Amino acid sequence: MTGRQVDFDDAGAMARRLVERTGGDIRLALPLGLGKANTITNALTELAIEDRSISLHIFTALTLQRPEAGSDLEKRFLEPAADRLFGAYTPLIYATRLSDGTLPDNIKVQEFFFQAGSWLDHEAAQQSYIAANYTHALHFLMARRPNVIAQLLARDGDRLSLSCNTDITVDLLRARARGDQDFMLAGEVNSELPFMPGAGEISRDDVDCLLDDPATDFELFSVPKRPVGERDHAIGLHVSGLVPDGGTLQIGIGSVGDAVASSLILRHHAPDKVRAIMAASPFPGLAAAETDSFKQGLYSVTEMLVQGIVELLRAGVISREVDGAAVHAGFFLDCRDFYRTLRDMPRQERARIQMMPVSFTNQLYGNEDAKREARRSARFVNSAMKATALGGIISDVTASGQIVSGVGGQFNFVDQAFALRDARAVITLPATRQSGGKVTSNIVWDHPHETIPRHLRDIIVTEYGIADLRGRSDAHCVMAMIAIADSRFQPELLERAKSAGKLPKHAVVPERHGQNLPDRVRTWLSPFVKDGSLRAFPFGTDFSEMEQRLLPALSILKAASGSPTTMASLLWRGIVASSSDPNLRACLERLALDRPRTLRERLSKLAVKGAFAASVDAN
Repeated sequence: MTGRQVDFDDAGAMARRLVERTGGDIRLALPLGLGKANTITNALTELAIEDRSISLHIFTALTLQRPEAGSDLEKRFLEPAADRLFGAYTPLIYATRLSDGTLPDNIKVQEFFFQAGSWLDHEAAQQSYIAANYTHALHFLMARRPNVIAQLLARDGDRLSLSCNTDITVDLLRARARGDQDFMLAGEVNSELPFMPGAGEISRDDVDCLLDDPATDFELFSVPKRPVGERDHAIGLHVSGLVPDGGTLQIGIGSVGDAVASSLILRHHAPDKVRAIMAASPFPGLAAAETDSFKQGLYSVTEMLVQGIVELLRAGVISREVDGAAVHAGFFLDCRDFYRTLRDMPRQERARIQMMPVSFTNQLYGNEDAKREARRSARFVNSAMKATALGGIISDVTASGQIVSGVGGQFNFVDQAFALRDARAVITLPATRQSGGKVTSNIVWDHPHETIPRHLRDIIVTEYGIADLRGRSDAHCVMAMIAIADSRFQPELLERAKSAGKLPKHAVVPERHGQNLPDRVRTWLSPFVKDGSLRAFPFGTDFSEMEQRLLPALSILKAASGSPTTMASLLWRGIVASSSDPNLRACLERLALDRPRTLRERLSKLAVKGAFAASVDAN
């Protein structure tokens, strides 16, 4: 399949060349997340839409799409700022067509990981989903014999880099070099993509077709930073106390990942402040927490490189090097400031971050002795949606079987935690969630689908504390999980456990764990929020100051939607609330609700006023 290397400045011409070389039967592999060659992929998709004799089968994961506004208020908030928040990212035609039901039958899309929540209740996507650990995706893909890989590339003079996605492509290229695979690599240069050294550096000879046209450049997809709330900070503080100096760290994206990273940085630079925060905690379990600065430093081996990891590197927390690198990662995806930081790093500093295939980061096979030596005292930190009282973890699927995201590498890191000496798998989750005006527990008695089975239970962390479950009896695990559950749900969990014979009939929730309520978290941490130790955006944000003021109010409104009683309360509060606050007036103007013209707009204005007043009181 490979042949003479050709440069293109027209994606349509490249697509026609690929169709000709494949005979119109295209088995297209696209990297997970950011590394998709959108311009090339769209050109191939358009050809297949125009000519139904072309067969286009796409195998990929984490197709990135801007979120769709779920309400009028969300639309008013998101649309004026969409390019700033998410980047002027070229949409993938196959995704928009799949979403609206207009993708023709000659184009098939299969993913092994979804953008979280994007494809819930979408029958075609749900039916085409492939359940796979990240390390297994390579083998599933190779079995399908892809004949085209279309990947976004970074360029530095004559040098090319896979940059954000060494994850599977490196191993595919090695398989092609061995003669085990036969495909064309279609590369698309993007000037915003940071050039990353290491295993992802490739030769121009590796690329069969190269699109390098400034006219097709597009902004990289940006994941806006979500505010780190008090319960995120509580979880982050709990986790930070589990990380030993000289150890190994893996964390993920999102507000909890940012909370963990910021707590570790605070511990490194201000250990006395961290000790004061820990001492003020009303929740047991922090007395034995690690609070000293990092003298040996950490090494990071992580599937996903995120801004928190980079900030830990810059702060000197991650400093222990393995083979000349302090960080080994499989792919990256984050906000625009993260991409800018990588691009602007001096080459020598950027070389301390080595992008590797997930066959290296996510498992121990291959050079196992060296990996075991490097990954000492590892803490693999991942998030979950729910956990059972018996320690099973639910991270990717609803009770009805709807896929929310995917297994990804979570199982891989839990597996490593049990294979390595002194390693632990740390699963984080907020104790509750709120939807439709109703609060429910994220710690449940049972669930029909588990991402991580209970026989691999290890450490689970909520804002209320730490449950250490490894090697413990079922009774111990059930009580430990109840102890970190929200107290509004502890009685029900306790009764379910007794009915199942997993706890003695006389068992009670220990008194010291009987007041696990949001107000206690707020009372504990609010002084440290006010003095600036714990920040809502520890690593910056693309939200304007006004938008940052709006976010808590919109969050209150979203949680209240579906509850007539709660919404009525907010509307009444909006009626009686003063309109003199200049911040409120600016927020209403930002939402184009300062001069409402319709009844719906007048009601929206009152609801925003009420939620804004509630958010001010909460702070």
